[in-house]
Amino acid sequence: MNHISNQDKQIILDSIRDIPDFPKPGIIFKDITTMLSNAKALNTLMTHLEKRYKSYDLDYIAGIDARGFIFGSILADRLGLGFVPVRKKGKLPYTTVAEKYSLEYGFDEVEIHIDAFASESSDGKGAKVLLIDDLIATGGTAKAAANLIDKVGAECVEVCFIMELAFLHGREGFTAPVYSVIALD
Repeated sequence: MNHISNQDKQIILDSIRDIPDFPKPGIIFKDITTMLSNAKALNTLMTHLEKRYKSYDLDYIAGIDARGFIFGSILADRLGLGFVPVRKKGKLPYTTVAEKYSLEYGFDEVEIHIDAFASESSDGKGAKVLLIDDLIATGGTAKAAANLIDKVGAECVEVCFIMELAFLHGREGFTAPVYSVIALD
């Protein structure tokens, strides 16, 4: 497996801004907008992801609304693959499949087009898909998105996060392997 070097990890970490008490007191929000505007950090991250996934024989990259769209689109372009958005409920214009997930107080839903993965993989099975997002905390949204990929007949071969809040144990319960570029304890 291709893991990121400590030097490259530090370049990325140094470009991410901490915002204390956002969105509520006691939370330290990891603001990736500063990484996105840092050409060296963004290129370091995307070069790592490209090297890691170029041998996976993927058919598609799927990204979770909204920051997963950024990383997923760039990676799909670098790998010469199609990109599929996993959106919040009510944002996709065609027939969709939905999956609910739990929030602290209630539920939310994500959707994917029913025909999002039109092609089969080279082995004749469902399309091989990498799911990507910026951060995993409790993992509810990503687990729902991974389930959607399977529901529409594709195979989620791995779930990738730029950062993982490991102390929240969000990676537990996935059926696909989970990779995080940076894990924070």
